[in-house]
Formats: sequence, structure tokens, C-alpha cells
Amino acid sequence: MALTFLGLPITVSLAAVALLGYWIGRYQRRGDGASKSSRRELKRAQAIVHDLERIAQRIRRELALHHGSLETFKRRVRELAHQPDTTDWRLLCDEAERLLKPTQDLAMQLAHAYDGIRQQSSRLMVFSGQRCDPLTGLCNRQALDEAMENYLTMHRRYGMLFSVAVFDLDNFKQFNATHGHAHGDRLLKQVASLLDEQARETDIVTRSGGEEFVVVLPATELPGATSFAERLRQAIEQKTSLTISAGVAMVGDGDDAKTFLTRTDTALYAAKAAGRNCVFIHTGKDTLPAESQDLMAPAPTETRASDKAAPPKAAPAKPAPPQPAASASKPA
Repeated sequence: MALTFLGLPITVSLAAVALLGYWIGRYQRRGDGASKSSRRELKRAQAIVHDLERIAQRIRRELALHHGSLETFKRRVRELAHQPDTTDWRLLCDEAERLLKPTQDLAMQLAHAYDGIRQQSSRLMVFSGQRCDPLTGLCNRQALDEAMENYLTMHRRYGMLFSVAVFDLDNFKQFNATHGHAHGDRLLKQVASLLDEQARETDIVTRSGGEEFVVVLPATELPGATSFAERLRQAIEQKTSLTISAGVAMVGDGDDAKTFLTRTDTALYAAKAAGRNCVFIHTGKDTLPAESQDLMAPAPTETRASDKAAPPKAAPAKPAPPQPAASASKPA
């Protein structure tokens, strides 16, 4: 029997929630290039619907399998209950042992499904007006905080790696003073559009405040995140009238949102101090210019929907726990 929610099949319910979120966010967004942006948003919404449907199908399949095992156990209990008192009740223990493994498998599948839904919830934030920056249409600081907590939970539970890149426009305050805030707002929208174009559907792109942008890159290690940051830096330099500095870090054991973002900020401040228009990384121990290390690897290619729907797996190895970063102060 199919699972239902509010009287509807669960797959239909999940799809409806995702599409409703999309249309609410679509109505509330503003800015140039609306048609192009809407097509990207629609593509993301369709991917979320597909992933949620796969999660629901997987839950339904696992529940059906477990229901069969449970019915067998119930039948054997009834049979044993009608046997003489001299029955060897070790038979019941054997039946309980047979039920234990499928029950444990079901519990694991439900845990995976729960975390998969949490991931899709992070992606749905893109379409929520409450978590949408009104100027650029990107996610705001609230969405960033919630996404960070979700992915940190996934890292602690499964060892899933992810990275964060923080970007800050160089000399933006001076630009605003010279050209006016209206021109500055147009530039921020242009940068937001470039960020959105470079990011994958699964990335969380946010404007954390002022001229600072933060991108959460799921299932991305330091080389791929560094490559993404450098690619965006070049795009900003080529297509706008300003440059941008970036700091990149990958999640480490013991990180919480504050320590993780502090490491990315430390890398950003180092990029500013080095002359701006460059990318610095925080390795967990040191802050280094990206080009000084053999870290420049192709960023992850767009993940297929079928791959993204699979339960998260533990990474083969975790990075060493981060050491306290050297203090750095942001230049004036």
C-alpha cells in the first residue's frame, strides 16, 4: 500500500511542496536577467522534485520488504503460542534473530532518507522568500546558517566532506562613494548572477551581507573548491569593473559553524592583505595562497540526479583536526 501524506501519495506531496516553494520564490525575486534566472531556478526545482521522489520510492520499497519479514514473524509467534507448554522457546529466539537484521537495515535506510530530505531542504531554501536576499535573489545569512548546520550534521554522522568559499568585492565602498549606490547595487546583482552561473545546482550560493558572498559546496574537497573560487575570480575580473578576493576551506573534524567560517574568513583576510584579487586557502593548519600548492584541480562536474539521490556514504578518510589559525586582521 502506497504511503500517503494529507491524503496524497507521498511522492506527489513532496513534489508539490518543492514546486510551491519554487513559485513563491520566483514571485518574490527581483533583478535583471529574470528570464534566464527563472530557467535556472526551474531546473533546480525539477531536480529537487526528482530527488525527493526517489527518496520516497526508496522508503516505500524498504517498508514493503520489512512488512513481509514482520508478517512472517507474527505468523510464527501465533504458531508457537498454540503449541504445548513444553515447546522449546528457543525457536522464538531464532525467529526474532531473523527479524533483527531487516529491522536494522530499515532503521539505517530511514536515517539515510531523513538526512537526504535535510539536504533537499537546504536546496529548497533558495526558493524561500524568508531566506532570500531581496537585492540579488540569492540566499541570505539565515539560509547560510541553516545550510551550514545541515551539512555539519551530515559530516559528523557520515563523514561527508564539503567546502566553503567566501568572496568579498575589493574596494567596493570606494566604488559606491564614487559611482553612487544605484550603480553599486547593479554591480552586486551582476556578481550574484556570475556566482549563480558558476555554481552547481547543489551548491548553496548566499549573500551574507554587504559585498560579501559565501558559497557552500557539498561533496567538494579543497582542490575543487579552490578551482571554483579561482574560476569565479577570473570571471569577475573580466566581466565587471572591480575585482574580488576569496578565502576557501574544507570541513574538518571538530568544526562547528563558527570555527569553520572563521577559517574561511582568515583565508579571505590573507588574500586582502596580499594585495587583493587573489584566492587564499586554509588547510586546517596554515593559510596559503592557492597557487603555492598543488591544489588546482577541476571542480566537480555537475552531479546527475540519480547520483545525488543515493544515500550519503562515509568518506574513506577524514582530514586531520584543524589547528588554531594564526590571527589575522582585515586591512582597512
